[in-house]
Amino acid sequence: MTVVLRSVLLTLLLLAGTAHAGKQEDLEKLRKRIAALQQEFEKTSESRSEAADELRESERAVSDSNRRLHQLAQQEQAANRELKQLQQRAAAMEREMQGQQARLGRLLYQQYLDGGEQEYLRLLLNNDDPNQVARELHYYRFIARDRASAIKSLRNGLLKQQEVTDQAKRKSDEIASLRAEEQEQRRHLERDKLTHQQMLQKIASQLRQQRREIGRLQKNENRLSQLVEKLAQVLPADKPREIAFRSLKGKLALPVKGKLRNQYGTRRPESTLSWTGWFLRAPARQPVKAVAAGQVVYADWLRGFGNLLIVDHGQGYMSLYANNETLYKQVGDSLSGGDIIATVGSSGGNEDSGLYFELRFQGKPFDPKPWVRKR
Repeated sequence: MTVVLRSVLLTLLLLAGTAHAGKQEDLEKLRKRIAALQQEFEKTSESRSEAADELRESERAVSDSNRRLHQLAQQEQAANRELKQLQQRAAAMEREMQGQQARLGRLLYQQYLDGGEQEYLRLLLNNDDPNQVARELHYYRFIARDRASAIKSLRNGLLKQQEVTDQAKRKSDEIASLRAEEQEQRRHLERDKLTHQQMLQKIASQLRQQRREIGRLQKNENRLSQLVEKLAQVLPADKPREIAFRSLKGKLALPVKGKLRNQYGTRRPESTLSWTGWFLRAPARQPVKAVAAGQVVYADWLRGFGNLLIVDHGQGYMSLYANNETLYKQVGDSLSGGDIIATVGSSGGNEDSGLYFELRFQGKPFDPKPWVRKR
């Protein structure tokens, strides 16, 4: 490789490393800006008197425990795949070693039949035809080289086999550790769920009353709109995307399989307020999927909406997913359409299990119906 080529490759590697470091730095800055915004928002948002706010920590805890359990399960799956590959490599190497051992055995047996070193000396000392002697000496040298090569290959193979065996042992130990951690996390989750159920029973009557209070509903909607507006202010300038969100009109899949309980713009029960999104009734813990590619810009509990996740799709478009039991994704995560981002729940003091879903453009909600493909 020429000096110039090496220099070019080194420069490219340095640029790639710098670009990656730059992206990570930008992501950390975004996360810090959104975290600061969230803290400030919680301070200025009059909150702590409402019954639903008592659910905040317990519902956050359930979500965090479920997310950690999900991460551990993914790590275990990845470790199992690696272990399987290592076991396949070990099996292939074992077959190769058996072949090398058989080959070495045949060479040693041939040497034994030919008399080994004694036959080699006899050829040198006898006064046979020089050409015949030369040919036979060449043959013996070939046998010797082949034997040495076979021994070396066998030795190297044994070292590699031992290395793969050690790797498989370490991976097995890692899987055992992950399983132990999963069991502990499940115990945490059961405790978190019990605490949450006890909290719900304690404040059930207050929640029912507050769900009927128009003033509180209006405050919840205003709070969500303010959050979306503030998020838009801290987001970086739009980056070009492979597919513009506006081109997906009429093509979006529903984020969850469920029964639509309301239409956008219709009046809420016992209220003068109208729905600004859809509530899709669905069983708890059903996967919730992102409707399109984007970046998570909010993933936390919000009064009136429970465990809420907001995805920025660029060009002013956002999608909102509320009342979740678990939020799998976190601020800064990049998504593809169809990625699992959460699970269905009834967080935020909601009576029914399901997903509350909104689409917004420049902070304003709009009807999802023309954007979702017909089923």
